[in-house]
Amino acid sequence: MNPRNALNFSGGPGALPESVLREVQQAIVEVPEVGLSVLGISHRSDWFAAVVDELEHNIRALLGVGENYHVLLLQGGATQQFSMVPMSLLPPDGAPADYLHTGYWSGKVLPAAHREGPIRVAWSGETDGFRHLPSDETLALNRSAPYLHYVSNETVEGLQFHRVLGHDNVLRVCDMSSDFLSRPVEAERFGLIYAHAQKNVGPAGVTVVVVRDDLIQDAPQGLPEFLDYRSHARAHSILNTPPVFAIYVVLLVTRWLMQDVGGLAAMETINRRKAERLYAVLDESDGFYRGRAAERDRSFMNVAFNLPDKTLEQRFLAEAEAAGLSGLKGHRAIGGMRASLYNAVTPEAVEQLADFMDRFRCTVSMPAHGATGVR
Repeated sequence: MNPRNALNFSGGPGALPESVLREVQQAIVEVPEVGLSVLGISHRSDWFAAVVDELEHNIRALLGVGENYHVLLLQGGATQQFSMVPMSLLPPDGAPADYLHTGYWSGKVLPAAHREGPIRVAWSGETDGFRHLPSDETLALNRSAPYLHYVSNETVEGLQFHRVLGHDNVLRVCDMSSDFLSRPVEAERFGLIYAHAQKNVGPAGVTVVVVRDDLIQDAPQGLPEFLDYRSHARAHSILNTPPVFAIYVVLLVTRWLMQDVGGLAAMETINRRKAERLYAVLDESDGFYRGRAAERDRSFMNVAFNLPDKTLEQRFLAEAEAAGLSGLKGHRAIGGMRASLYNAVTPEAVEQLADFMDRFRCTVSMPAHGATGVR
């Protein structure tokens, strides 16, 4: 396999486990139990129905939820969920739903949700440049809201909630796109979780929705069939031609999580160790590497940081690329650097990145670039 796959720190699509890549390589030529390429197997075949059944079971087992939750494998990315959620859960009259505006992606949700009905931005970090998340004390949530929507991990800014938000009497809806299946989560405290696959669990093309049955049964009648969770639940995610290849890869990743990693608690331990190693490089650099996120809100998935000036940032990226380290350029919305440490990024890869960052800092004359130890 290409050794550079192991050093892929892209914000998405992200790295896949090497063992999964090898299985995919084989499956593109021939799925052993079928004798056909996965790219040419019918979505109406018994084999694919079994893939969907196993994947539904694996995700329920990893999250610890029962049969009262549907696992749906949809298209349209998380972006489609920005509209599907309020279409299904937001009453046209009554109290607005609470939304948190904690970064780039939660900001993308707001106009789509607003088109479907009344919403309220209960907290926004925009004035502070999305460098921290709200504490429980600063959140003024409505106990009568139909639901609370938030993003668990802001991929662009490197912010992550390390607790479940909201009141237990208010339905929780969470976009977990960039930390889904990266750690244990009290999934039964949520009514609906959605996540596109292209960060931790697979390639682009499929979005996982985990939704409690009673919620979709109470959804308005007359929704377009493709935008109605009930239609997809009845069809076990085969309402139309689904992305067979992407779904199969997600199945392989769930098997890897369960059989090779040992579950989400073990995955969290690995991810925490990776993040702590990289944040230590930032914290011990005397202000040369400047993390964006407040320490208590740092993401284990996305480490966003800057260097003293843009010239150094360009040099950093060029030398990192030459060293085989890919995907470190920050999101176009804020620039800078971003190292994404998704599930498949190994501790050994993070160690190589940390060593490179230490060496790079040592080659730069700090006084010449005005670094003064500001963190």
